[in-house]
Amino acid sequence: MSNAAASPNVSGAPSSPAQHMGAGNFFGAIHGAREQCGAIFTDVRHSSPRRLPKHSHELAFFALVLNGHYRERCGRSEGQYAPFTLMFRPAGVPHQDEIGPLGVRLYEIELRPSWQKRLADCSAALDTPRDDIAGGPLFWLAMKLFREVEASPTRDDLAVESLLVEILSFAARSSQRESRHAPAWLPRVLDKLQTEHCRRLRLDELAREAGVHPVHLSRVFRRCVGEGIGEHVHRLRVRTACERLLAPHVSLSELSCGTGFADQSHFTRAFRKITGLTPAAFRSAFRFSGLRL
Repeated sequence: MSNAAASPNVSGAPSSPAQHMGAGNFFGAIHGAREQCGAIFTDVRHSSPRRLPKHSHELAFFALVLNGHYRERCGRSEGQYAPFTLMFRPAGVPHQDEIGPLGVRLYEIELRPSWQKRLADCSAALDTPRDDIAGGPLFWLAMKLFREVEASPTRDDLAVESLLVEILSFAARSSQRESRHAPAWLPRVLDKLQTEHCRRLRLDELAREAGVHPVHLSRVFRRCVGEGIGEHVHRLRVRTACERLLAPHVSLSELSCGTGFADQSHFTRAFRKITGLTPAAFRSAFRFSGLRL
């Protein structure tokens, strides 16, 4: 698997053809790669800001952002990604990335075509781009897979394959759910939750934003998003807390207050329920095990 870091650091003009990246190839410095269970796992790091040439990938892939920030332009859409967010891109989709001012660390999970065939055999498909920037179940499955592949002293194919099945089946189900008709007010409510989740929000306030009754809001939100409003807010708060835990000087009591939880005990319970770890264990396991760029 080669490292594409030597490619020219130039901006791809909109009309230029996209550079094709073969399996296991990425711009940036590759700090480790392995293939297991029909997937290629690659630790990619950029230490400084740059704009990458427009390119596409031979294989479909998930990209887990572990540290730093980057922006992606894909067709007419543009996304910005912070630490502890996840994206999926099908094979062959042209896009252009811009690395943030402090660099970025990405954990890439490429999927051999056999995985798409396994989905098709179950009348499922995963052929459209999707993101998890809210710390949802898909993101935490990817984090669990990262820990299994990178931290396990031995190769456990059953554990890795099982997690890959969970991730792909969940992503395929989510894509089917999101394809259903959603009300026009739902994006407004999701945006409000995304930007204001660290303060105390009330259901009546969200209902006024949507222009519907609170009961209707709760029922439709769960049907379209797949979880209740309270669960969704907890996931947003825990994802924000994970990012802030990378700073060693921030205390857990400050974090619990700053992310909208009632107290440190409430914060710890919610954090452990979602991540499987206490905040202290997460900080120890991830910050000091090499999440730096």
